[in-house]
Amino acid sequence: MARLGTALRLPPSTTEFAVDRRVRVPMRDGVDLIADHYAPRTDRPAGTLLVRAPYGRGWPFSGVFGAVYAARGYHVVLQSVRGTFGSGGEFDPFVHEVDDGADTVRWLREQPWFTGTFGTIGLSYLGWTQWALLSDPPPELKASVITVGPHDVSGPRWGTGSFALNDFLGWSDLVSRQENPNRLLLLLRQARAQQLVTKASLGSPLGTSSRALLGAGAPWFESWLDHPDSDDPFWTGLRFGDALKRSEVPVLFLTGWQDLFLEQTLEQYTQLRARGVSAGLTVGPWTHGHMMTKAAPTVLRETLDWLGTHLGGEPATRPAPVRIHVKGAGWRDLPEWPPAATNLVLFPHPGGRLRSAPTRSDQSVTFVYNPADPTPTVGGRLLSPAGGYRDDTGLSRRADTVTFTGDPLPTDLRVIGTPVVELSHTCPNPHNDLFVRISQVDAHGDSRNVSDGYLAAAPSATARIELDSVAWTFPAGSRVRVLVAGGSHPRFLRNRGTGELSSGATAFATARHTVHLGDATRVTLPVSGD
Repeated sequence: MARLGTALRLPPSTTEFAVDRRVRVPMRDGVDLIADHYAPRTDRPAGTLLVRAPYGRGWPFSGVFGAVYAARGYHVVLQSVRGTFGSGGEFDPFVHEVDDGADTVRWLREQPWFTGTFGTIGLSYLGWTQWALLSDPPPELKASVITVGPHDVSGPRWGTGSFALNDFLGWSDLVSRQENPNRLLLLLRQARAQQLVTKASLGSPLGTSSRALLGAGAPWFESWLDHPDSDDPFWTGLRFGDALKRSEVPVLFLTGWQDLFLEQTLEQYTQLRARGVSAGLTVGPWTHGHMMTKAAPTVLRETLDWLGTHLGGEPATRPAPVRIHVKGAGWRDLPEWPPAATNLVLFPHPGGRLRSAPTRSDQSVTFVYNPADPTPTVGGRLLSPAGGYRDDTGLSRRADTVTFTGDPLPTDLRVIGTPVVELSHTCPNPHNDLFVRISQVDAHGDSRNVSDGYLAAAPSATARIELDSVAWTFPAGSRVRVLVAGGSHPRFLRNRGTGELSSGATAFATARHTVHLGDATRVTLPVSGD
């Protein structure tokens, strides 16, 4: 562990520790959940940490969430959630975490080694289990560190108005198979995971092709697929929006510009800060999968610092509430998010140009989206390793997309904040979606994605689409490109154009999109002056 700490540039360890494995934690319904207790061998522990996870208690979770903190004086309870890795009951994703979290805290209070207060840490689903506690925080909870953790896992919310098919299907397949004792077979399947998910996503009907991928696992998947409306009561228990309005617990948020939950993390931070709650935000050049690899040194150092301040009573050392990585300029400390910016407005023109003044309003461009051959996903904020920044030049060459590209920039253009695209748009088929992307085009004409936006059930009117927040420098000589399409599959569930539920639908109908140019169709970039 000392070598791991050195490699990650962490503060030195302060104590040895022991691990009490397979501790039984009773729930109110008679089910026992299994946990490992990491106990520091010291008379002056730094505090207590609770980590609740569905992914097991072995490596890397044992090291990243157990040993690292125990070696620095923390009692750590690393618990497997219901129905996973020896814990009793059935795993029903996201459903039982409020009650099971509260019961775990009740058990924690009774332990002779409990330090009287505790904090929570963890990423992704481990962040969701933290929000479950923050929905009704126990008085002993004094600090949380939520890394790429959603407070809302409803299918439409996750997918920005459209069901996040690639993420939900891929995650369901992964979790349902993760306890397979044949580790080699499991690794081989994981290596082909994106290929398998993409193949299943193109099957018709989707319910049948998805079940062929999942086999007997993930019995919850079809119920998710059949509730595409974000207002459906089905999703009510899978949202913790009220926690953003009530909790007073100090929270440090860590995420990446290409993380699938980026917009939720920014919302979480913004709402807590607006109410005066102590909150910190760090956003790096990372995807979801980077948080335990490339981002790990930053995540662990900042977590230890936050816990030391809010659990241990140490002086705060964080120089500013917000810390972001700006592409082309490095790390920057900010007093708030988003920072002050000047809007740069660009207008699409016929011939695929992007300019600073609008063209005539009687001009338009048209493209046809065919759900039988959907516009493919290339990069972006995916759970899959296929996400992140990718060469997306091929998308601009497809007949089902339109692109608008600016002139080479005379100087660097630094964009920090949330880009917005407004499209004066009509489509005779009311069952249609819009996908918008901003990319950077280099001197050779190759492009790479920077920011995406998606709007399900796009209106025949002016559609306003907020894209992914960014901190990006377009270097001098590069060009800004805007791409418009009718979908991005399988990241977002393809709109079949018929209005039928996707699980059993087999029919398709094309959507002919017309983008009307002029003053109403524009791209707004928040530009930083420094």
